[in-house]
Amino acid sequence: MRWIVSLGGVGFLRPAPGTWGSAVVLPIAWAGPGAAALLALALLMLGLWALRRLPETGADPGWVVIDEAAGMALALAAVAGPGWELVLAFALFRLFDVWKPGPVGWLDRQPGPAGVMGDDIAAGAMAGGVLLALDYFRSISSIL
Repeated sequence: MRWIVSLGGVGFLRPAPGTWGSAVVLPIAWAGPGAAALLALALLMLGLWALRRLPETGADPGWVVIDEAAGMALALAAVAGPGWELVLAFALFRLFDVWKPGPVGWLDRQPGPAGVMGDDIAAGAMAGGVLLALDYFRSISSIL
């Protein structure tokens, strides 16, 4: 189980294991938004399943990075492909994951696997929402 939630040991890389866990899924951007959304869902389900079997992960230890990978993949579901949006998705996700605004912070304080996974899913959704809003405003500004 430790191998799963650490993404094959990525969670033991230093410094900043959460950043490494987020970076590991960046190549999915080349496969498109649908693939990124499916990966996010698969990592969420796998993470919840594995975390329930590891009692020491109740407090979200730093080496657990499957949650960052799931959240980052969700953010990438709002990216049309590799490019500046990929960099922005990564930066926004890490910002929301570290800063923990609003629902991200609330979910982070929840106990157990739902709390471990939930804050990163919320951070990914917020990053994706910002990216979709920017894309929308960019498209309507080109019409005007």
